[in-house]
Amino acid sequence: MSSFILRSIVMGIVATGLTDLWAQALARFAGLPPPNWGLVGRWFANLTTGKVFHDDIGKAPPWANELAIGWAAHYLVGVAFAAAALLIGGAGWAASPTFPLALAVGWVTVGFGWFLLQPGMGAGWAASKRPNAMQIRILNVVSHTIFAIGLYVAALALAR
Repeated sequence: MSSFILRSIVMGIVATGLTDLWAQALARFAGLPPPNWGLVGRWFANLTTGKVFHDDIGKAPPWANELAIGWAAHYLVGVAFAAAALLIGGAGWAASPTFPLALAVGWVTVGFGWFLLQPGMGAGWAASKRPNAMQIRILNVVSHTIFAIGLYVAALALAR
Protein backbone atom coordinates (compact mmCIF):
# COMPACT_ATOMS: atom_id res chain seq x y z
CA MET A 1 0.00 0.00 0.00
CA SER A 2 2.76 2.46 0.85
CA SER A 3 4.43 1.69 -2.49
CA PHE A 4 1.17 2.54 -4.29
CA ILE A 5 0.85 5.84 -2.41
CA LEU A 6 4.48 6.77 -3.00
CA ARG A 7 4.25 5.91 -6.70
CA SER A 8 1.05 7.92 -7.03
CA ILE A 9 2.60 10.96 -5.38
CA VAL A 10 5.83 10.83 -7.38
CA MET A 11 4.08 10.19 -10.69
CA GLY A 12 1.47 12.87 -10.04
CA ILE A 13 4.01 15.50 -9.05
CA VAL A 14 6.30 14.74 -12.00
CA ALA A 15 3.44 14.75 -14.52
CA THR A 16 1.84 17.90 -13.12
CA GLY A 17 5.21 19.61 -12.84
CA LEU A 18 6.00 18.84 -16.47
CA THR A 19 2.63 20.31 -17.43
CA ASP A 20 3.48 23.45 -15.46
CA LEU A 21 6.83 23.75 -17.25
CA TRP A 22 4.93 23.54 -20.54
CA ALA A 23 2.59 26.33 -19.40
CA GLN A 24 5.61 28.48 -18.48
CA ALA A 25 7.16 27.84 -21.89
CA LEU A 26 3.92 28.85 -23.61
CA ALA A 27 3.78 32.02 -21.56
CA ARG A 28 7.40 32.91 -22.26
CA PHE A 29 7.72 31.97 -25.91
CA ALA A 30 4.17 32.19 -27.26
CA GLY A 31 2.84 34.98 -25.04
CA LEU A 32 -0.07 32.89 -23.80
CA PRO A 33 -1.31 33.63 -20.29
CA PRO A 34 -0.51 30.97 -17.71
CA PRO A 35 -3.36 29.24 -15.87
CA ASN A 36 -4.91 31.31 -13.10
CA TRP A 37 -4.64 28.94 -10.14
CA GLY A 38 -6.22 31.54 -7.86
CA LEU A 39 -9.52 31.30 -9.75
CA VAL A 40 -9.23 27.51 -9.79
CA GLY A 41 -8.73 27.70 -6.01
CA ARG A 42 -11.83 29.88 -5.74
CA TRP A 43 -13.79 27.27 -7.69
CA PHE A 44 -12.52 24.43 -5.47
CA ALA A 45 -13.24 26.45 -2.33
CA ASN A 46 -16.79 27.08 -3.53
CA LEU A 47 -17.32 23.33 -3.82
CA THR A 48 -17.43 23.27 -0.02
CA THR A 49 -20.62 25.36 -0.22
CA GLY A 50 -22.20 22.98 -2.71
CA LYS A 51 -21.87 25.39 -5.65
CA VAL A 52 -20.32 23.67 -8.66
CA PHE A 53 -21.36 25.85 -11.61
CA HIS A 54 -20.78 29.60 -11.80
CA ASP A 55 -21.68 32.11 -14.48
CA ASP A 56 -18.24 33.67 -14.00
CA ILE A 57 -15.91 32.46 -11.25
CA GLY A 58 -14.12 35.81 -11.43
CA LYS A 59 -17.26 37.48 -10.06
CA ALA A 60 -17.65 35.03 -7.18
CA PRO A 61 -16.46 36.37 -3.82
CA PRO A 62 -12.77 35.67 -3.24
CA TRP A 63 -11.61 33.15 -0.65
CA ALA A 64 -8.68 33.46 1.70
CA ASN A 65 -5.66 31.58 0.32
CA GLU A 66 -7.40 30.77 -2.96
CA LEU A 67 -4.11 30.81 -4.86
CA ALA A 68 -2.62 28.23 -2.48
CA ILE A 69 -5.84 26.22 -2.68
CA GLY A 70 -5.63 26.27 -6.48
CA TRP A 71 -2.03 25.11 -6.59
CA ALA A 72 -2.66 22.40 -4.00
CA ALA A 73 -5.76 21.18 -5.85
CA HIS A 74 -3.86 21.18 -9.15
CA TYR A 75 -1.19 18.85 -7.73
CA LEU A 76 -3.63 16.71 -5.72
CA VAL A 77 -5.69 16.10 -8.85
CA GLY A 78 -2.48 15.12 -10.66
CA VAL A 79 -1.70 12.63 -7.90
CA ALA A 80 -5.26 11.27 -8.06
CA PHE A 81 -4.95 10.65 -11.81
CA ALA A 82 -1.57 9.00 -11.29
CA ALA A 83 -3.26 6.72 -8.73
CA ALA A 84 -5.96 5.97 -11.32
CA ALA A 85 -3.29 4.95 -13.84
CA LEU A 86 -1.75 2.62 -11.27
CA LEU A 87 -5.11 1.13 -10.35
CA ILE A 88 -6.07 0.57 -13.98
CA GLY A 89 -2.69 -0.83 -14.97
CA GLY A 90 -2.15 -2.83 -11.82
CA ALA A 91 1.12 -4.26 -10.59
CA GLY A 92 2.08 -5.40 -14.07
CA TRP A 93 1.91 -1.89 -15.48
CA ALA A 94 3.77 -0.46 -12.47
CA ALA A 95 6.57 -2.97 -13.08
CA SER A 96 6.62 -2.46 -16.86
CA PRO A 97 4.82 0.76 -17.83
CA THR A 98 3.55 1.33 -21.36
CA PHE A 99 2.75 4.67 -22.93
CA PRO A 100 -0.76 3.87 -24.26
CA LEU A 101 -2.21 3.56 -20.75
CA ALA A 102 -0.55 6.79 -19.62
CA LEU A 103 -1.87 8.52 -22.76
CA ALA A 104 -5.38 7.20 -22.19
CA VAL A 105 -5.37 8.51 -18.62
CA GLY A 106 -3.95 11.83 -19.80
CA TRP A 107 -6.65 12.23 -22.42
CA VAL A 108 -9.42 11.25 -19.99
CA THR A 109 -8.26 14.12 -17.78
CA VAL A 110 -9.13 16.50 -20.64
CA GLY A 111 -12.76 15.50 -20.17
CA PHE A 112 -12.71 16.55 -16.53
CA GLY A 113 -11.57 20.01 -17.60
CA TRP A 114 -14.02 20.29 -20.46
CA PHE A 115 -17.09 18.92 -18.71
CA LEU A 116 -16.57 19.89 -15.06
CA LEU A 117 -13.94 22.58 -14.43
CA GLN A 118 -14.53 24.86 -17.44
CA PRO A 119 -18.33 24.91 -17.19
CA GLY A 120 -18.01 25.12 -13.41
CA MET A 121 -15.94 28.28 -13.75
CA GLY A 122 -18.31 29.79 -16.32
CA ALA A 123 -16.40 29.07 -19.53
CA GLY A 124 -19.05 26.66 -20.85
CA TRP A 125 -18.69 23.06 -21.97
CA ALA A 126 -15.21 22.65 -23.46
CA ALA A 127 -14.71 26.42 -23.19
CA SER A 128 -17.62 27.01 -25.59
CA LYS A 129 -18.31 30.46 -24.11
CA ARG A 130 -14.78 31.69 -24.84
CA PRO A 131 -14.01 33.48 -28.11
CA ASN A 132 -10.91 31.29 -28.57
CA ALA A 133 -12.60 28.01 -27.61
CA MET A 134 -10.87 25.93 -30.30
CA GLN A 135 -7.44 27.23 -29.28
CA ILE A 136 -8.22 26.39 -25.64
CA ARG A 137 -9.33 22.89 -26.61
CA ILE A 138 -6.19 22.23 -28.64
CA LEU A 139 -4.00 23.54 -25.82
CA ASN A 140 -5.90 21.34 -23.35
CA VAL A 141 -5.24 18.22 -25.41
CA VAL A 142 -1.56 19.09 -25.86
CA SER A 143 -1.11 19.95 -22.19
CA HIS A 144 -2.76 16.75 -21.02
CA THR A 145 -0.67 14.76 -23.50
CA ILE A 146 2.36 16.27 -21.79
CA PHE A 147 0.84 15.20 -18.47
CA ALA A 148 0.65 11.65 -19.92
CA ILE A 149 4.31 11.82 -20.93
CA GLY A 150 5.15 12.83 -17.37
CA LEU A 151 3.13 9.92 -15.98
CA TYR A 152 4.92 7.50 -18.26
CA VAL A 153 8.43 8.85 -17.62
CA ALA A 154 7.89 8.84 -13.86
CA ALA A 155 6.42 5.33 -13.96
CA LEU A 156 9.43 4.12 -15.98
CA ALA A 157 11.84 5.68 -13.51
CA LEU A 158 10.04 4.09 -10.57
CA ALA A 159 9.95 0.69 -12.28
CA ARG A 160 13.76 0.53 -12.44
